[in-house]
Amino acid sequence: MSALLGRIGLYGRMIRFSHSVFALPFALSSAVIAAGTGISGRQVAWILVAMVGARSAAMGFNRLADQRLDARNPRTAGRELPRGALSRGEVWVFVVASAATLVAAAAMLNPLCLALSPVALLIVFGYSYTKRFTALSHLFLGLALAVAPVGAWLAIRGRFEAPPVVLGLAVLFWVAGFDTIYACQDEAFDRAEGLHSLPARLGTRRALVVARSFHVIAVALLAAVYILAPLHPLYLAGVGVVAALLIYEHSLVRADDLSRIDAAFFTVNGWISFGYFAVTLAARLMA
Repeated sequence: MSALLGRIGLYGRMIRFSHSVFALPFALSSAVIAAGTGISGRQVAWILVAMVGARSAAMGFNRLADQRLDARNPRTAGRELPRGALSRGEVWVFVVASAATLVAAAAMLNPLCLALSPVALLIVFGYSYTKRFTALSHLFLGLALAVAPVGAWLAIRGRFEAPPVVLGLAVLFWVAGFDTIYACQDEAFDRAEGLHSLPARLGTRRALVVARSFHVIAVALLAAVYILAPLHPLYLAGVGVVAALLIYEHSLVRADDLSRIDAAFFTVNGWISFGYFAVTLAARLMA
């Protein structure tokens, strides 16, 4: 049993399962807004299964695509694939199983979700190669996570509407902003390897300015959701708190001091995602 748990732990660390806090609360927020008069436990369960499947497949595929790069980067050389804790064959099986889980969950939700599940997989898999040809790879990562609120809305309503698109765009720019911050620590490595990122293209100082701009856009889009959805004014107070947390996040990182980048990336963004869901749920119930 201990060996099995250890193996499960390896896979969990490989895909950074704890980072699910970034996209999952936004997916649930979208589902709450879409629910209207009600939402079933069955729908919530299959949305969660689809989210876990999609993210696990995406992260596993990313580790396969970046294995050689990770092995050469001192920051990532200790990851499970580069150090041989997991084989490529094992990770491929994991990716295929996770992708199949997403498709199966989509089929249990509705025909539109099933039909679009290959598109979702194409988006989340495609991100892994964008850093090889564009400095806007951070926006592609944002797009991969923006699929979550749009997909959750489709799971409930079965059709495209404006609120999840605007919320998805907010997630896109929020993720692009914090991913740009995180990429600053790899500026020198990315340049040496011929990889594209905003820090490698612009330098850390100017990349941080762009990250702030992304987050200003994200806050504006979050506020726009209030206009499109039946939400109590409490929602706008929540958006204000998100803005304050983003200001705090940027205060933790300077071009000449990246020592607190983990706190900015993991802790603050975790607060933002869970806090946004809690406020959205309350604002929907109070509307």
